[in-house]
Formats: sequence, structure tokens, C-alpha cells
Amino acid sequence: MAQVTVYLDAETAAQMKKAARAARMSQSRWLVELIRAKTSVEWPADVQAMAGAWADAPTSESLRDTDGHDVPREDL
Repeated sequence: MAQVTVYLDAETAAQMKKAARAARMSQSRWLVELIRAKTSVEWPADVQAMAGAWADAPTSESLRDTDGHDVPREDL
């Protein structure tokens, strides 16, 4: 496991300590979870599980059909 040194100003360090305590995890674990969340390239599993859950949801095409039309643009 790699070790990384992070330099934080006092206010940021206090905010991290408070957030980690509220999440009931160590500061290191909290930071790891934050990095994973910010660098994730996939939707969370609970969001993926919702795909197709609304059978009667409108399609993007039907939503766009109701869009208004732009007014003619002026030549510059």
C-alpha cells in the first residue's frame, strides 16, 4: 500500500477531522473514500440497479418533441 503525505492548512484539517468523525471512520479511510468517489468512472451499483425501473418513463426523443423552436437569428 502506498503512503502519501498531504499538507493541509489548519481549517481544512479541522474540516476533514470533523467529517471523518461524523462518518465514523479514520481520516485516512475518509480520504480514501473521497478519492474513490471523485475518481470513479462508473455509476454506483444502486443507481445502475434502477436502470429501466420506470417502464412508462418518456424517451429522450419524446421529451425533445415538445421543445419550442428558436426564433430566427439576426445576421451580425
